[in-house]
Amino acid sequence: MDTTFFKAPEFFDKDTPREVLAHALGAMLYMPGTRETIAQDIISKKYWGLASTVFCLEDSIGDKEVPWAEENLTKQVKEIDRALNNQELESADLPLIFIRVRAPEQIIRLIERMGDSSRIITGFVFPKFTSESYAYFEAIKSLNGLSGFFYGMPIIESSQTIYRESRIHELMGIKHLLDRYHNLVLNVRIGATDFSGYYGIRRGPDVTIYDITVIRDCIADIINIFGRIENDYVVSGPVWEYFSNGGRVLKPQLRKSPFEQFHDIHGHNRTKIRSQLLNKYIDGLIREVILDKENGIFGKTIIHPSHIIPVQALYIVGHEEYLDALSIIENSNGLQGVTRSHYTNKMNEIKPHYQWAQKILLRARNYGVFHEQHNFISLLTEDLYL
Repeated sequence: MDTTFFKAPEFFDKDTPREVLAHALGAMLYMPGTRETIAQDIISKKYWGLASTVFCLEDSIGDKEVPWAEENLTKQVKEIDRALNNQELESADLPLIFIRVRAPEQIIRLIERMGDSSRIITGFVFPKFTSESYAYFEAIKSLNGLSGFFYGMPIIESSQTIYRESRIHELMGIKHLLDRYHNLVLNVRIGATDFSGYYGIRRGPDVTIYDITVIRDCIADIINIFGRIENDYVVSGPVWEYFSNGGRVLKPQLRKSPFEQFHDIHGHNRTKIRSQLLNKYIDGLIREVILDKENGIFGKTIIHPSHIIPVQALYIVGHEEYLDALSIIENSNGLQGVTRSHYTNKMNEIKPHYQWAQKILLRARNYGVFHEQHNFISLLTEDLYL
């Protein structure tokens, strides 16, 4: 691992400043609230690389399962807290924990049941969020200071948002609402599954969400409104819902060249590893995360642990872009407008690239920086042979 990183990731937890923590969620693993092994899975560190997780009380469970799921989650949270107190689990190994609720009153009820154990909860996820959903933030605002501090993460997925005739009005309404609770908003998340459902469509494993035109257009407007630098919101990408490869209609898009560059490290042929990755992971997920990043979207909802490492690896900063970012920040003293990159293959314009550079350095804190001869393939293949 030491040979892979030029700069190692820094430690973070729920008390890390919001502007850093908002970029740290990475691959967020959803777990249904009815799962009885949640605590044991976290205590045993079953999912290597897990940085954040959501215990879901909404669409992943049936309506009639809600009372049992609430009881189960209370038990699981208390068990995790007990393990921390007994030093069976180190705080450094505790992922950021969120709970996806169905209604604001459920937040209050859960915190009351969990008592002091609720200290391990980072925040709550608000589904079907609209411009009228202020009660969610009022609920956590009423708890903050009394039961700890909790963030809120709205999921934009309502019909008012996807339908063109109401979209901009609704998005601006959500924006005005979030601005009222700005310090409580950790991420703005996109619910593309619900969006697709309004049209009776579902993307296949060989396409990305950006290939679905009606969803792509809506995502563009969400980024336009919430992704502006002055807003300080981090927009996170929609769920990738596939976790096994069946028959493939299109040619795999995970190209050979990155693997061929790293052949014979540890005695393994990386082109052969490419075939293993295409069997073990969905190459469409990798394509979609790359497109997320290019469009200013950061963070990914996942539903299978096999997705953790690919997503996290893609967020690690490359050596070249790290040096570019450092150069831009260091030369932002007004003495020059353009500098040549360390790799001498591009120009870095100080003013237009300054905000980009700041985001790169934030990512570097949370995910680290690759050595010059490494990229995300290095971490994936290293993981395969652990």
